[in-house]
Amino acid sequence: METPAVQKNFIREIIDQDIATNKYGGRVHTRFPPEPNGYLHIGHAKSICLNFGIARDYNGKCNLRFDDTNPQTEDIEYVESIKEDVRWLGFDWEDRLFFASDYFEQLYEFAVQLIKKGKAYVCDQTVEEMRRDRGTITEPGKESPWRNRSVEENLDLFRRMREGEFPDGSKTLRGKIDMAHPNLLMRDPVFYRIKRVRHHHTGDKWCIYPTYDFCHCLCDSLEGITHSICTLEFEVHRPLYDWILDELGIYHPQQIEFARLNLSHTVLSKRKLLTLVQRKLVDGWDDPRMPTLSGLRRRGYTPSSIRKFCDQIGVAKANTIVDMVVLENCIREELNKTVPRVMAVLRPLKVIIDNYPEGKTEELEAINNPEDSSFGTRKIPFSREIYIEQDDFREDPPKQFYRLAPGREVRLRYAYFIKCVRVVKDPLTGEIKELHCTYDPTTRGGDAPDGRKVKATIHWVSASHAVNAQVRLYDTLFNVRNPDDIAEGADFTINLNPKSLEVLTNCKLEPSLKDAQPGQRYQFERLGYFIVDTRYSTPSAPVFNRIVTLRDEWAKIAKKL
Repeated sequence: METPAVQKNFIREIIDQDIATNKYGGRVHTRFPPEPNGYLHIGHAKSICLNFGIARDYNGKCNLRFDDTNPQTEDIEYVESIKEDVRWLGFDWEDRLFFASDYFEQLYEFAVQLIKKGKAYVCDQTVEEMRRDRGTITEPGKESPWRNRSVEENLDLFRRMREGEFPDGSKTLRGKIDMAHPNLLMRDPVFYRIKRVRHHHTGDKWCIYPTYDFCHCLCDSLEGITHSICTLEFEVHRPLYDWILDELGIYHPQQIEFARLNLSHTVLSKRKLLTLVQRKLVDGWDDPRMPTLSGLRRRGYTPSSIRKFCDQIGVAKANTIVDMVVLENCIREELNKTVPRVMAVLRPLKVIIDNYPEGKTEELEAINNPEDSSFGTRKIPFSREIYIEQDDFREDPPKQFYRLAPGREVRLRYAYFIKCVRVVKDPLTGEIKELHCTYDPTTRGGDAPDGRKVKATIHWVSASHAVNAQVRLYDTLFNVRNPDDIAEGADFTINLNPKSLEVLTNCKLEPSLKDAQPGQRYQFERLGYFIVDTRYSTPSAPVFNRIVTLRDEWAKIAKKL
């Protein structure tokens, strides 16, 4: 994997200072701690690149640790998908794969220590009662009636909670901090709750599970993490992170917060992404419209393009929305240099070249990638009947439309000049069925000997040699820039883009694509970048996904027409 140039940011400045002062003995040890309750998305990629990248650049270590403290929402499917995605991005946790559940016994003992110090107690309040008594930003909370139980009673009750004596939700273990604290998270937060749910990693061994706030700081401490890098929403959790470690008097990593990634025209909430999957509004977690890494992979994005994107957007302290075009440009720039060009007609219109000999086929030479001569050339067949794009013809062309029209001449890519001489329509519908043209045999692969010029070059495919294929055109999942900006209580799916997927079933491809394999990428000239779909393609029926469009003038003109 190519190592990008290091870009300084406030996190690296903190680490540089810590190394200079020998704060952690010169060590740098980070972690990526996903919850296995969904598939990773592009926002997680930013965290992965940040944590593993820092470890790489400082000759440190980075752990992969699953924050598996809520078995109700977790599944081994998610565990395996997360491991696959981290590897796909190009990072290696080596022998440092951990689960928070690996530490459940130690976490239980830490909780016992807090009880013995008088810093934790067993509470019988319900979730609703705790929420009611929590107070507000301007008003202090109300102490639980069970806050002043004795240490002995709390130890006994906590042990019996572990042994399964009490019903789910009937008791919790809470930190004994300050019900008037200005930070609401410090008002006697819950550390343990009773849940009789089978755990994907520990089975039925436990019926009490620690909360994220209790577990995360302790796992960081046990693993010797130096810099616990979190997204900005955890800034208000930091006082609790510090309080737990300080009360226990154990090794204390530093929590540092950065702005999470927000990407335009999509959502990066696993809860919302799960909703899309469960309501079958998308074709699973790896739907190419999804911002998941598995979706982007199937869409045709490369690990290097995503790493470049994460490097470009950088690390900041304030939340912003990054436009989707930034991500698209990263894959465009890479594929422009690394994939072959081919010709494909997505919405075919037949053209018959009247003065071209019937039954004749000739082979023309085409360049595979003008950006890199090592790609070489290929032969493409040309015959009397060809297909062009419907959009490349106008019977009554508007201003600035320079492509084919009655009486007008254009260049066929790598072939000849042709002129439209007749339009054939369906007598019932008026739909254009085919065009009749003539060609100039002196213009093969170049300009006219008499010096005349044409203003447009269009792509084409020989009709008798064409490969039939399905092409799936993907667009943004939502039709507004910020789908999260909706009225309170509104369904976020109201802004789903009804045109986010268009399936074309009658596409005509040049014959070199007959043996295209799943996962292979191409530039369809003038149309965009495409990949052979890994799910729906078969040897006899390839399916192509559009990765991203081209930045060209044709798209701009089409919008005006």
